[in-house]
Amino acid sequence: MTASLLPNAMDALTPPLLRQGVELAAFTTWKVGGPAEFFSEPESIEELQALLDWGRQQGLPLQLIGAGSNLLISDEGLSGLVVCCRHLQGAQLDNTSGVVDALAGEPLPTLARRAAKAGLAGLEWSVGIPGTVGGAVVMNAGAQGGCIADNLIQVTLLNPASGKQHVMTAAELDYGYRHSRLQGEPWVVLKAQFQLESGQSPKQVSQRTSTNLHKRTSTQPYQLPSCGSVFRNPEPQKAGRLIEALGLKGHRIGGAEVSKMHANFIVNTGAAQATEMDALIRYVQRCVADAHGLQLHPEVMRLGKFPGNPATAA
Repeated sequence: MTASLLPNAMDALTPPLLRQGVELAAFTTWKVGGPAEFFSEPESIEELQALLDWGRQQGLPLQLIGAGSNLLISDEGLSGLVVCCRHLQGAQLDNTSGVVDALAGEPLPTLARRAAKAGLAGLEWSVGIPGTVGGAVVMNAGAQGGCIADNLIQVTLLNPASGKQHVMTAAELDYGYRHSRLQGEPWVVLKAQFQLESGQSPKQVSQRTSTNLHKRTSTQPYQLPSCGSVFRNPEPQKAGRLIEALGLKGHRIGGAEVSKMHANFIVNTGAAQATEMDALIRYVQRCVADAHGLQLHPEVMRLGKFPGNPATAA
């Protein structure tokens, strides 16, 4: 970074919209990660557009984050511009048609509860997902037999290179298990539209939503920082069962620990580093590969530099 970048930034984007050296650990559910060279939390699509325009003009690499779940950010932090979209919140629910429009930063649990109270069925599974609509669309988040692709109509995207918006239907997103084409393309999710089932009993939908949340909180380690499920399930087998069968529950590297409650969770016991999380992920992968000949694929996305993998972004 040249010394002239910061004055130029401040001319276009005044504080607190643009900050330097913000520790990203505070913006991830794992509570690890080093500083961002430039960091911002826009509160509108217009602010987001201005940030992306500025970053493009400065030639800075761009990284967007939402609620910070399913992310492992390097202890060294991230260069360029990091934009956290968690304040891009808002949703409109049509009780008659069942159509729901939600901004990228809308928390999934909030949306699930609002839908339930409106008698709209289809998002009950998502109430325990610690993520945002934007991240869920990219990852095809899912739980308990449901996933984002089941109800998505279309998504409005922004091309950071051109500044132009584009709409893609669910059919165009190449959805699969925890996969979408957005994971390999530089689109920015602005908002999403869903089709839910209208005319349902708010009491019954809310009850199913609460039951799903209780099931997750009673079987998963919500009391400690985690990223959610670490590994994709190698269907028909379950990653957690494979890991547990090897006696790895409670195995620790530094402050990172395979959860004693659910083996497909790695928790921060208090002072873990990203390198320790990364090392434990790789250790579990080696153990499962040696025992079963299976390669566990992480759901978590690594961002930044890690030992043995100097420029990781997947």
